[in-house]
Amino acid sequence: MGDASRQAHWETVYATKGENEVSWFQQSPAPSLDLIGQAGATRKSAIIDIGGGVSRLVDNLVEQGFEDVTVLDLSDAALAAARSRLESHVGASAERVSWIVADATTWEPARAYDIWHDRAAFHFLTDASDRAGYIARLERGLKIGGHAIIATFALDGPEKCSGLPVARYDSASLGQTLGATFKLVHTQRHEHATPWESRQIFQFSVFRREG
Repeated sequence: MGDASRQAHWETVYATKGENEVSWFQQSPAPSLDLIGQAGATRKSAIIDIGGGVSRLVDNLVEQGFEDVTVLDLSDAALAAARSRLESHVGASAERVSWIVADATTWEPARAYDIWHDRAAFHFLTDASDRAGYIARLERGLKIGGHAIIATFALDGPEKCSGLPVARYDSASLGQTLGATFKLVHTQRHEHATPWESRQIFQFSVFRREG
């Protein structure tokens, strides 16, 4: 899927559906928060949420005192909704968040981050060229010694999401895809309950950038 068609798809999704009308909605992003903590993040750590959409991870990070948070997504509508929600909840503290409308396969990082978080973005990249583009940005956008937390559908997870095919992974196949630059340091399965109570099996993997 090309950049333009991918962006059009997600703009339509977020313009036509409410926050809790998409399968990936989480009231509390507990697995992500736990792994960010396990990765040693401090309030000064630079954290980027790739494909963050309207996820409430940013709200939780700001409420916990993190001072350097960035959210990147293809959909301007999604980020506008997330920003509005955050401002209404935390007021001036929302100013510590940076918002980037971009495709993670073609975006040019202006800096490197301590934590790269991606829940359910990478698995939509079914073309090898898109995966290569993403990994090139990951290599430029994550500090040496930094951690990438990537959650995809597990091998026994759904084959499609939001009408699109996905690539499913376990920690070994994801590590092989990312390459030797990234060392697996933790992995765990997670059963996600959608708003309509169906079950989706995710694989969370944490990698440290070695060089």
